[in-house]
Amino acid sequence: MDTVVSRPAPTAPAPLSAPPRTLYLLRFAFAAVWAALLFATADTLGPLNGTLLVLYPLFDAACAVVDLRSTRAAGSAAARLWVNVGLSALTGIALGVALTSGIPAVLRVWGIWAVTAGIAQLAVALVRRRMGGQWPMIVSGAISTLAGTSFFLQAGKEGATLANLAGYAFLGGVFFLVSALRLGAAIRKD
Repeated sequence: MDTVVSRPAPTAPAPLSAPPRTLYLLRFAFAAVWAALLFATADTLGPLNGTLLVLYPLFDAACAVVDLRSTRAAGSAAARLWVNVGLSALTGIALGVALTSGIPAVLRVWGIWAVTAGIAQLAVALVRRRMGGQWPMIVSGAISTLAGTSFFLQAGKEGATLANLAGYAFLGGVFFLVSALRLGAAIRKD
């Protein structure tokens, strides 16, 4: 009697699609405008930059939800994206509270968020590396963890400003742009 062994078919890399690319381009545009506005008001806390500071992580959370829905992320990528949604939403709230205490408190909250969000971004990009265009996201996640540490340490220094947060956001946006361009090239190859 012959025994038939059933093996699952080999899994192919995740299909490339336009939604992540479009989302990455949107994130670049938002980061560039946000950074310019924050940089222009970085020396003191006021209503404009206070709103910007709270808005940035909330925008990040919304983008993660859009990413989840548009790519139908599953498994570990979905879990990591949900972690990012939670971290970013909590950070928006924490920044709202920190604004009442001054720039050092804002830098501490932002620093903690940059470290944790960077780790989450790195984890998602590692899971998605077969999709293509993820190396910039891997590098960005790693840089975010280092930058977050520096923001936290900067909070304890005299004359701390929000200017470095603008640079951080812009650089993160550039990584999204590079990733979008790489995804576009990969889509054209298919």
